[in-house]
Amino acid sequence: MSLPPTSLVLTQVALPDALAAVCALRRVAVVAVPTPVGCLAVGRDADAGAAAAQAVTSLLQGVPALLLEQRDGQITATRWADGAAAGTVAPGLALDGAPAVVEQILLGRAGAADQPGAVSSEGMSRWRATRTLAAVTRATRRAAREAERRG
Repeated sequence: MSLPPTSLVLTQVALPDALAAVCALRRVAVVAVPTPVGCLAVGRDADAGAAAAQAVTSLLQGVPALLLEQRDGQITATRWADGAAAGTVAPGLALDGAPAVVEQILLGRAGAADQPGAVSSEGMSRWRATRTLAAVTRATRRAAREAERRG
């Protein structure tokens, strides 16, 4: 049995709404899935992974990402930074510390949209995406100020 091609991007973005908004601004159709180590951007088709990695790493300067692609049962892993591929990683090393949902989605054992907290970038307007990112930025700054005052 042949597996359908799948791609996903493992990011350090903490909130699925923010990741979906970044992808919506670049018109990349993904489902953003929260995990304990950061959100996944799961492409609606196998070719969306590279577009999502490019969108995330170019719009969020300094935020690296890891593109994982599965084609014909073979998994490849590529590091992305500043909007471009930055080298390959051994797939075994990439998956070793990754949450189980990463492998489950890559191998078709789980659907991204079925995961708790999943958010789609499809249908998100540019206006809504911009407002979402602004709200996340404000909340992050507010939390940083409060932490500074306490600490």
